[in-house]
Amino acid sequence: MKYLPLPSLRLSGLATVLALAAASASTAATTAAAVATAATAGPQEQARVIVRFKPAAASVRMRALSVRMDAASAKDVAQGRASALAQRSGLASLSTQGLRARLSLDERTHVITATGIGSAELARRLAADGEVELAVVDHLRRHTVVPNDALYVGNGGTPPSSGNGSANGQWYLKAPSASVPSSINAPAAWDITTGSASVVVAVLDTGVRFDHPDLAGQFISSSAFSTGKVGYDMVGLSYANALAAANDGNRNDDDPSDPGDWVSQADVDGGALGAECKADSIGNSSWHGTRVSGLIAAASNNAQGIAGVGWGVKLLPVRVLGKCGGYDSDIMAGMLWAAGIAVPGLPSNPNPAKVLNMSLGSPSASPCTGSGSGSYPGTIAQVQAKGVTVVVAAGNSEGLGVGVPGNCPGVITVAALRHVGSKVGFSSLGPEVSIAAPGGNCVNTTGACLYPMLSSTNSGTTSPVVGDSSYTNSVASVGTSFSAPIVSGTVALMLSVNPTMSPTQVLSTLKSTARPFVTTGGSAGIRQCSAPTATVQDECYCSTSTCGAGMLDAAAAVAAAKASNPAATPQSISFAAPAMQTVVASSLTLNATASSGLTVDFSASPSTVCTVSGNSLALWAPGTCSVAAQQIGNSTFVVANKVVQMIEISQGAQTISFPAIATQTLGTTPPALSATASSGLTVSYSSTSTSVCTVSGSTLTLLAVGNCSITATQAGNAAYAAASPAAQTFAVVAAAVTTTSSGGGGGGGAFGAVWVALLGLASFVLRRGASRIA
Repeated sequence: MKYLPLPSLRLSGLATVLALAAASASTAATTAAAVATAATAGPQEQARVIVRFKPAAASVRMRALSVRMDAASAKDVAQGRASALAQRSGLASLSTQGLRARLSLDERTHVITATGIGSAELARRLAADGEVELAVVDHLRRHTVVPNDALYVGNGGTPPSSGNGSANGQWYLKAPSASVPSSINAPAAWDITTGSASVVVAVLDTGVRFDHPDLAGQFISSSAFSTGKVGYDMVGLSYANALAAANDGNRNDDDPSDPGDWVSQADVDGGALGAECKADSIGNSSWHGTRVSGLIAAASNNAQGIAGVGWGVKLLPVRVLGKCGGYDSDIMAGMLWAAGIAVPGLPSNPNPAKVLNMSLGSPSASPCTGSGSGSYPGTIAQVQAKGVTVVVAAGNSEGLGVGVPGNCPGVITVAALRHVGSKVGFSSLGPEVSIAAPGGNCVNTTGACLYPMLSSTNSGTTSPVVGDSSYTNSVASVGTSFSAPIVSGTVALMLSVNPTMSPTQVLSTLKSTARPFVTTGGSAGIRQCSAPTATVQDECYCSTSTCGAGMLDAAAAVAAAKASNPAATPQSISFAAPAMQTVVASSLTLNATASSGLTVDFSASPSTVCTVSGNSLALWAPGTCSVAAQQIGNSTFVVANKVVQMIEISQGAQTISFPAIATQTLGTTPPALSATASSGLTVSYSSTSTSVCTVSGSTLTLLAVGNCSITATQAGNAAYAAASPAAQTFAVVAAAVTTTSSGGGGGGGAFGAVWVALLGLASFVLRRGASRIA
């Protein structure tokens, strides 16, 4: 998805409105006109057509293509068919490459590209071939229990002056009121279920930031994927020159991380993004998939950020949109893969989704045509046959008709409401709309947006900020792109209590439980919405022929889904409260059983304290860990009432062992200090008698005679509490004084030598005196 201008919004919000857009479908033109268009567009322009061959076509019978083939083999088969088609159609000389086969959607359907001709003309000429069953342009599409989460409540209607949050918080999730009647009443739905981890919602979008703290624990872990999470990046699967659009250094792979989808003037001028990428696409990265994912299933009860509608379900990111959007072929391949349907050359999806959220589409109300593989109706039919519900944004065409794929049969199409319940100005409308949900509106024309769709995002304007915990806050984060995930999250809750529901039953239940549209409370002078024409319709009062069956009521829909569960046998969960744990334990095996014998699912929060995978609870930090045990039932047993246990997690204890230190002599080198902590963490030392001794690391320095006292400490970490200090005191003594002996009796030593010298002197004096007398 990307930011597109919406004339109904204030100018300061134009750059931040997430809109659904795509280049209009090319009309049929003559061959000469198509060739002329290609010639003026430069070498980057490439005609793209989805071609489905007839089952009895000679090229199909000559060499079969199996969905179990590896990518190289599948491409080889497809290229053989494309080369033969080029020869029969007289298109082999269009360029040095002729017709090139790209993505294979199934055994008979391929994306075929060419240069030197327009897409519409290529489709027309290929459709005339006797072996071809379908040839259509591959169009580019674009984006369009009360929790304790810090940003849920809001700021009393006043935008916060700093930090995260918005004036009215997550107004769209709360119970409806006279002043905000469009809210979906999620808290009453959460009293029934917060979602089962066995229900997977695929987000077909720009990818996701796995490292956002409110999303990090909401994906399916798998060592088979390079990110450690199940997901896939389809951008570039169907065309070789997709590096610019993919923007992640490669084409399709198993990493659906969002690298950013910013578009610069240089991108447009350079032409690497294709002729359909024009100046109206220039803007910063949208982080659209991260915003959509947060609305569906952001973690809750973690005392931070926001709450998703179904925070207990799992997310499956499927990246289908890059810079300037994504092609139909990549989107349809993403739909098939997400639903667990094999796509040639791609690895299998081990965790198929039950719900597909598609906040993307085209701005024009072109018809949804075709059937079978390679068409949206055919792809949607395949997905529905797997029991998968498809939710699509209606579009942001300012009251014009719904575009593809929102106008295709079999999908749940969602229009957007203002907080007061009227249709928000930017929303598309028409008989194809199934239901309406909050889409955000700013009310004021300057300053902070008062009723945005508050969600997770990234603060990077181009490339992502790693580990960022940003939220959209008071910017104009509005659009039907954000109405659709509110419905997808609700459908996930419905399937959590009644997994037997078919897509048709899901739609019927949403419609039957919807609240009636309001007829008052909107802006002064607004009228009833009318059938879409070529004239825009801004804010208007919805009707069931323009905005769907009514306003989404999540609580009523989930209650009805539970009541309609055909299972007749009740079941209960036995889940004893685990004992207090320490972070040192690292993990804990959870034990809960259902009276039905069915497997119990676990969820845990907050993710900063604990997370769960299967029945293994990982302990990350001290705090209170809330663990919920759920069993969603089957065709025999009804959903069990969930059981929640609170587990207190503390730091582990540690002790210090500090051996006694013997008396030391001043002037000698004392031994290194050798205290140890039972935790294995490093011990620190300090001296309390610094006039006698000092310490650096584990090295002692002796300064004077006296008593030296050393204290050993260990401050602890996230896993261990600080240890009680341990001390040792020892004496520092002076070195012994050493004397030298003369060996004589009685007088010895130095004094004896002096005495002898004096006697000699006296004798000499006496002799001199005697000689003078004589």
